Amino acid sequence: MRMRNFALATTALVGSLVAAGAAMAQSTGTDAVEQVVVTASTLKNQNGAIVSQVVPKSRSTITQEFISRQVPGQTILDSLNLMPGVNFTNNDAYGSAGGDITLRGLDSQRIALLQDGIPLNDSGNYAIYPNQQMDSELIAKVDVNLGTTDVDSPTAAAAGGTINYVTRKPKDEFGGVIEAQTGDGNFRRFFAVIDTGKIGPWGTTAWISAGDAINDVFNGPGKIHKKQYNARIYQPIGDNGDFISLIANYNENRNNFINRMSLAAFQAGTGIGYSRATCTRPTPVAGTAQIDTNAGSCYKYNINPSNTGNLRGQSLFHIGDNFILTADPYFQYTLANGGGRALFNESGNGTGSGIIRGSALTGGQDLNGDGDTLDTVLLYAPNTTNTRRYGVTSSLIWKFSDNQSFRAAYTFDEAHHRQTGEYTTFSSDTTPTSVFGGKDGYGTPIKLSDGSILRKRDRVSVATLNQFSVEYRGKFMEDKLLLNVGLRAPFFKRELNNFCYMSDTFTAYCTNQAPTAVAGTDDGNGQTLVTLPGQGSTQYGRPRQFTRKYDKVLPNVGISYQLADYQSVYASYAETLSAPRTDDLYDKKLTSPKPEITNSFDLGYRYQSPTVLFSAAVWYTDFSNRIERAFNEQDNIAFSVNVGDVKKKGFDAQFGFKPEDYISFYASFSYQDSELQENIPGTALGSLLLTKGKELYEAPKYQGAVRVDYDITEAFSVGVQAKWVGERWTNLTNTEKVPHYALLDADARYQLDAFGMKDTYVQINVKNLTNEKYLGDLAVNPSGTGLGQPGYPRTASITLHAAF
Repeated sequence: MRMRNFALATTALVGSLVAAGAAMAQSTGTDAVEQVVVTASTLKNQNGAIVSQVVPKSRSTITQEFISRQVPGQTILDSLNLMPGVNFTNNDAYGSAGGDITLRGLDSQRIALLQDGIPLNDSGNYAIYPNQQMDSELIAKVDVNLGTTDVDSPTAAAAGGTINYVTRKPKDEFGGVIEAQTGDGNFRRFFAVIDTGKIGPWGTTAWISAGDAINDVFNGPGKIHKKQYNARIYQPIGDNGDFISLIANYNENRNNFINRMSLAAFQAGTGIGYSRATCTRPTPVAGTAQIDTNAGSCYKYNINPSNTGNLRGQSLFHIGDNFILTADPYFQYTLANGGGRALFNESGNGTGSGIIRGSALTGGQDLNGDGDTLDTVLLYAPNTTNTRRYGVTSSLIWKFSDNQSFRAAYTFDEAHHRQTGEYTTFSSDTTPTSVFGGKDGYGTPIKLSDGSILRKRDRVSVATLNQFSVEYRGKFMEDKLLLNVGLRAPFFKRELNNFCYMSDTFTAYCTNQAPTAVAGTDDGNGQTLVTLPGQGSTQYGRPRQFTRKYDKVLPNVGISYQLADYQSVYASYAETLSAPRTDDLYDKKLTSPKPEITNSFDLGYRYQSPTVLFSAAVWYTDFSNRIERAFNEQDNIAFSVNVGDVKKKGFDAQFGFKPEDYISFYASFSYQDSELQENIPGTALGSLLLTKGKELYEAPKYQGAVRVDYDITEAFSVGVQAKWVGERWTNLTNTEKVPHYALLDADARYQLDAFGMKDTYVQINVKNLTNEKYLGDLAVNPSGTGLGQPGYPRTASITLHAAF
């Protein structure tokens, strides 16, 4: 089903209306300004897998036509995997278990993921969570900016580029879609969406949807369960493209983890999943010491629960004949953790974090309810993050001549990031009594003798972005030359409050015992490290409150020139900033790494005829102040510090060929190379990691993809696609490399329109058709060995898509 273009501006502003497919770019403001000056002709679209581009930067786009040929309900990031420069490693075939994405070799925490122009990265560590994204049936298109941002992109992290997906508009006619799916791994999914059509005196349209998916973990016991609800209401105002809209999303995941393994275990065939056998606990008996185990292999506490949701407003208003005002407010909510557990000695004897302590060293506590304090008890210990995020992006666009415009934009984004670790108990079969631990309103916390709550982490951070940007766009020389010049000025602040004692960035000890200062360990801010009763000579950083600020003016320039009817060249330059993550700042001693800065240059060529779409670009990125975990020899502490520069260069290309309506061919190829410029202090006293001249981890140097679509009959069509991923390092010292792999997927669709059911079909999808054995998502390290997520096996599913 082909998308239909719509215009956001009047003829007076645009000069000519946009016909069928140009959905929104990133924010409403960016879309509007691109419509005003750039998009004056219909964009070419080949089965949604490749779309012609006119912006003067490296951008790739897919539309719902292509997305719908993938596994319905799949995480949208998996549908990007054929694009040049993109590598997504999906943790399961259905997209509900997470995964990881790189863009031109930079990891997901250095990429901005946006939905209708609002930021979706974690506000603390910038992580992307693929399994929490909108149901794929509701996404009109996805734009990927390689290495650059748009001038109003609301991000303090996008050193590697942006990914923005766009929610579809409600339809003008009443109708709906029901999907029922089944597949390997006991997969079951139901999805439904209903469009109201135009209702009321003002032509209001809306839709509401629900989806529910469940499947088994493929390499061990456990389930993956995802529920999602979405809605949108859209109100046009007048007949010149003005509108207001509200979009709502709620997503709930309950997942058992898929076990990672070392490269050696993978190659030896000895890697195994989590186990049922270890999910047993001793029966509590009064007067007898029971000892729980913490083997780590029980699937029931290796979980990843999340509740996420957002509200997104959009609006566009014309002010007179020459001005457009846009405003997109939003609110987001997150409650999530990655499981965890710890053993505790009820008696209060011994040392370590697994000791019941109150305000003094006295006493113990009965944790398993058997009436004694003789036992060693396993407690559920999640690091739970609860975020409430508020923001707005806005633009004022002035079209002061037929081919020129000026935009001023403002973004406000504030995230209240609460990180806690309230312990709670396990049931007799090692199921947590609450997946969110003892968090207020969810599980029952462990209260100590002094009334405090037993917890492993307790901190609050507020991340505030105030961003101002301006942009000029103009077309000259009979519209052959397009110039885009912008400045983005983010003012980013982190307010941090840590209420526990820190032994390093990630390990806290929460107690209200009286500390003892350690002489000679002044951190330069008038505070010394401390020791705590019962903790031996272990030194901790004090609870503290502090603020970090990051401000910079970032230029963004693009220019393109049409050489001939189908040919154009472009060049772009963008400077981006990636501020330190929350975890980079909480540490034993106060630390203050500088923000990472990138300077990215692109030079590209496009050939875009009715049958051939081709684009290629060479690029160079100068990456400064990269943040890694390094070692401070004076204090014998590992810190997050800037470790030097990284030089990156590469080549991207994609090609689409559609000689006839019934057949199309797509291919992409990417090459990227990186070089660290300095050695890095190691994490052991006196050590040095020999990283100078080495490559970054996790990123394949070479990757490529192909797809063929063929309509065998009017009702029956097939698609075959393949993705090849080259070798990837697991560390910065380049001593361990994961082998290359290739994934072959196939899809087939049979339309039932001939039976009087419009847009109703049966679709079969097969992922990893050749049953390739590979390691996908990698957990990397500065040195040593890494761990990899085993790739999903061959997986087939069938979908009945019924429209009415």
